[in-house]
Parts: sequence; C-alpha cells; structure tokens
Amino acid sequence: MKNEEISALEASFNRLLEYFSNEKKSGEEFSFKLNRERSQFTRFNRAKVRQTGIVTDGWVELTLMDNQRSGFRVFPVSGNWEVDSKQAFSSLQDLREELPLLPVDPYLVLPSGDEATREIHSGNLLADEDVAKTILEAVTELDFTGFYAGGIISQGYADSGGKKHWFSTETFTLDYSIFTNSGQAVKGFYAGNNWENQVYIDKISQAKQQLELLSRPSKKIPRGHYRTYFAPAAVSELLTMLSWGGLSEADIRQGNSALALLAVGKKKLSRKFSLQENFKTGLVPRFNHWGEIAPLDLDLIEKGSLLNTLINSRSAVEYDKDTNGANSSESLRCPEVSRGSLATDAILSTLGTGLYVSNLHYLNWSDRPSGRITGMTRYACFWVENGEIVAPIEDLRFDDSLYRFWGDNLIDFTDKHEFIPEVGTYENRHLGGSMVPGMLVEDFTYTL
Repeated sequence: MKNEEISALEASFNRLLEYFSNEKKSGEEFSFKLNRERSQFTRFNRAKVRQTGIVTDGWVELTLMDNQRSGFRVFPVSGNWEVDSKQAFSSLQDLREELPLLPVDPYLVLPSGDEATREIHSGNLLADEDVAKTILEAVTELDFTGFYAGGIISQGYADSGGKKHWFSTETFTLDYSIFTNSGQAVKGFYAGNNWENQVYIDKISQAKQQLELLSRPSKKIPRGHYRTYFAPAAVSELLTMLSWGGLSEADIRQGNSALALLAVGKKKLSRKFSLQENFKTGLVPRFNHWGEIAPLDLDLIEKGSLLNTLINSRSAVEYDKDTNGANSSESLRCPEVSRGSLATDAILSTLGTGLYVSNLHYLNWSDRPSGRITGMTRYACFWVENGEIVAPIEDLRFDDSLYRFWGDNLIDFTDKHEFIPEVGTYENRHLGGSMVPGMLVEDFTYTL
C-alpha cells in the first residue's frame, strides 16, 4: 500500500506541474514545493501510551515571479484533483493580483536549468499496531517518557525552467527519557530507516546503567575549568550553533558569523576537527528552495581550516560567488564531524578526572564575534575521578569559545560516530540529523 500511496502522490505532483505550466503567462515564471507525510505519532508517559494516532497532511508552496517581483502562497494538498486544482487556481489568481504591488527584488533568483532527480528510500518500520507493544516491552518497570514518530515523508520541487525533483523516505525517530524516583533523567534517541529491536534493547540497557549511577547522591561542582568528555548528543548541540551565525556566507559577509576570524585566516581550529555536509546517507533531499542540487559531500572545515561556506543562490548573486546548493537559511542539513582515535571503551580512563557530559541545552551565543557559546548541562552528567564515575552532578552553566574547545583545547574525538536525529514536528515532521563522535576537551569553562 505504501508504494501505491507514493506513486499516487507523485502523480498528483506531476499533474500540478502540468497545470501550472499550462496556466503560465508570457513573462511569468513559477516554482512550487510539495510536502506530504503520513506519520504515526505515539506519546508515552510513565511507560504507558497517553496519545496515539496517524496524521496525513500535505501542502504546496507556490511562488510566482514576474517583472523582478515575487510572491508566494501556501495551500493544502489532498491528492483529490478536483479539490487541489481549485486551490491551485485560487492561489495563482491571488498572486497575479498581488505582484504589481510588491517591491522589486534585486536578488531574485529565476528558474534556470533542467535538472531532474528522483530518490525513493524504503524502510522497515514497526507496523502501526506494533509500536506501543514493542517499545513498552523493554521498559515496563521504568518511568519511561517518550515520543515515537514514523512513516513516509515525500517532498517535491518543480519550476517553469524545467527542474523537477522528487524525494520520498520512510523513517522513524524515538525520543525518550527515563527518570529516577528523585526526578533525574537519562536521555536517549533511536532513529533510522529500519527498526532493529536488539539495537533498541541495547540502548535501554545502557540507559539502565546510567540510571543506577544517577541514584547516587549528586555532587556540586564549583565554577572553574575542567577536563570534559562530551557525548555525541552534546557535540550535536554545539554543532547546531554553526547553523546560526556560523557557516552562512551571508552571515560572514554581513559580520554576523562566529567564524569570521576563521574565514579571514586570523584563527584556526584544531587539525583534528573536520566537518562536511554528507548527503550520501539519503536522509534529506539534496535539492534546495530553488531546486538546485547540493554536491553529495561538501567539505566545510578540513583539519581546522575553513574550506567552504554554505552559499545559496541569493548570496551567490549578491556577493558574486558560486552557489553550492545551500538552503534558504544557509544552515547545515546533514553535517558529519570526522572521527578521531579515542576508543569508546577508553573514554573514562582517558578522561581521568573531570566531567562526563551527556547532553546540553539552552545554547546561545554569549559573544558571537569571538565564538563564545553559553548553555547548560542536562540529564545524565557525572563527576569522574581516576577513570571512575563517582557521582551525578548538579546542572552547570558553561561559557566557552569554539576557538578553544574545537581549537587548542581539543584532545580528541572518539573513533565511532552516532546519529543524532532531528526530532522536531513543528508544522511537519523534520528530516535528517547529525553524524557526530564524542569529544574530549581540556580546560572547559563552567561559570555557574
């Protein structure tokens, strides 16, 4: 049935392209994006199902361009052509009335090229009726809270210049926390295209071990500088900051980037730090807001030096650069940090004495020009002495510069990656995530 659903949706997408092409007037250009999902959402609390259901939703964003002006409309798409064609007609007429009233856009990107791609990634997900039973079997005796989302997401792009792209994937995410009697929690993720029950059981077993350690009396750590191991989930949180005033070409040109000093060669990061966009995983579409295709892999930072920024078509026009298919916000879509040489079974012994940080939250720039980031530790974080976990810690605030913790103070990355998924569901279920190792840092700064 899922293959039939995808085929029917793709046929609807093609029919919309034909309709807009036939309706286009001389001088007009158009593009449109389609997003459609069928997802099961199941929410758990205290190891019980609190809410479950299946959501089928879809929308089209139509952009009309004429006389160096552009406007857009978003309308729902159902797959019923009689309904969808009326929505398309109404949106098109509204835009034609609106465009003459809008200002000229000097950096407007008009459709060009005729690239066409089609990617369909099948998965092996839990059957809808098996989700609750399978997830709860491993946690019946635990205070387990979580959110499962899984199903098919399809996205398409087409324009009057001839570009047409279709992407469909079947994925799931399970975002969960397990609590102690005192209210402390261990955080975990499981995500992918194929549900493997043993992998899930192993993750729960690891969480149980951390729960036992959390039951010990907590230790208050005074502010200061500490040798720190950051688990992959914490590294992923730090990495997200590079999507917000980091690797964007526009942000660098406008003086809003924390990597400005790196871009002009006044600063360098550690040779152990390399970062790329990796689309080979097929987790997210390669096409962007303008239907351009990003390279399969794009080296951004190599051995501490900035090789490439994220450049979309508007920035390319404004700053006379070549686009590399970045999205409209020039943010990371599928980042991967290169692995190091720290063996995962040697993390604690190599850390010696210091902090083991599982998660971070509330991150923000405290001084963007110098790359300083502030935030809080979260969930299962521990004080370690002589390679042994001694006690959980009370939450700490940190404030440190990426030029330090990804620079001279970076000791090593672990020799294994972990996929940290995007779990957002605002407007629609989000795709992608980051592939990151753990990270050992010297002299990390904690302020409260």
